[in-house]
Amino acid sequence: MSIVKSALYIVATPLGNPHDISRRALETLAGVDLVAAEDTRRTKRLLQYFNISAVCISLHEHNESHASAQVVKRLQAGQAVALVSDAGTPLISDPGYELIRMAQQAMLRIIPVPGPSALTAALSVAGLPNDRFIFEGFLPARTAARLLRLEQLRNEPRTLIFYEAPHRILAMLSDMASIFGADREAVIAREMTKTFETIRRDSLGQLSDWIASDKEQQRGEIVVLVHGSVEKPGDSARVEIRMLLMVLLENHPTKEAVKLAADLTGEKRNRLYDIALDILQ
Repeated sequence: MSIVKSALYIVATPLGNPHDISRRALETLAGVDLVAAEDTRRTKRLLQYFNISAVCISLHEHNESHASAQVVKRLQAGQAVALVSDAGTPLISDPGYELIRMAQQAMLRIIPVPGPSALTAALSVAGLPNDRFIFEGFLPARTAARLLRLEQLRNEPRTLIFYEAPHRILAMLSDMASIFGADREAVIAREMTKTFETIRRDSLGQLSDWIASDKEQQRGEIVVLVHGSVEKPGDSARVEIRMLLMVLLENHPTKEAVKLAADLTGEKRNRLYDIALDILQ
């Protein structure tokens, strides 16, 4: 294939198994003048595996603005550049957004080279409804913010897809069981295409217990998929009340939070107190 000058190639790379890379991706990486990589060490190992010599520079979340500007200059000078992430399709919860925007503003050509994606790979084997789904990426790291976001998603009818870091997976599953219900069906897809690939479907409560009992399952790249809500809408008012109480409980004692919520919503204090206790469990 011929490489287009002054073009930015967005190249998907394997999640783990190197043989998942496409022929077009290999030809692109071998033909461009520069590879912008999230982690140059990881990318160089992949390139070396296929005997590809390429000049690599770092483009990650901490230097994205500066590195993107340098890449655009090279593109404007006539060079062809490939953007890759650590694994899978770039920009899906990975750096690259600023580079795309800068390249678009400079009227440069941007060419996708599609391939592996943890998002779609996990969905394809999950056994959950896949005609409609939403991708939430990583939930907030802080507990209060994570609980609030999960509360907002409680009645979402579409399949929910998340990425999560190994050190937060237990807290995430516990919070999901608390907000969505321990019986809500979910799937853990871990280390896909790698030696210790694990894909398991169960209730959130059972998955949480399983992960807690096996530290080996608390390692690697993790995708969590959750069945959408099957509850009939009509609970929107209850969800809003619960979210209000969650915010109030962050800064007020329980009784005071309940009183404030009652004043704001007109709901009975006994009902609000029960909801507050459920939140605090």
